[in-house]
Amino acid sequence: MNAFLRRWRDDRGAASTQLVLVVPVLLLLALLIVQFALVWHARHIAQYAAERALAAARIKDATAADGRAQARRSLAALSSRILTAPSVAVDRTAAHTTVRVGGAVMAIVPGLTLHASGTASGPTERITTPAGDRS
Repeated sequence: MNAFLRRWRDDRGAASTQLVLVVPVLLLLALLIVQFALVWHARHIAQYAAERALAAARIKDATAADGRAQARRSLAALSSRILTAPSVAVDRTAAHTTVRVGGAVMAIVPGLTLHASGTASGPTERITTPAGDRS
């Protein structure tokens, strides 16, 4: 019995030490999971805003400013806190329109700065005549 008591005294505090070491690691792991889920969500928001802006900017009489305005409206409706400091770039030519939306993702883990972006591109609508038309 004396040996059992001596062994029991040697292990005192081991559970507290293990708890102090393991809990912060588990907490950091949980925060990282939430942070990367937010990055995934922010990418979807940026992609959606880019696609909506492309739809607005590529129509026949639209301008790049129309696309930027639509992207800003989409971002305001969806990501007031998730996608911070968003940027919208619309490149519209006579043949092709490209929209890029990006921004920083809300930080859950201190000191970790992540970015999300979305890109959409497609042909600019224009009126054409069929090839070989003889008038």
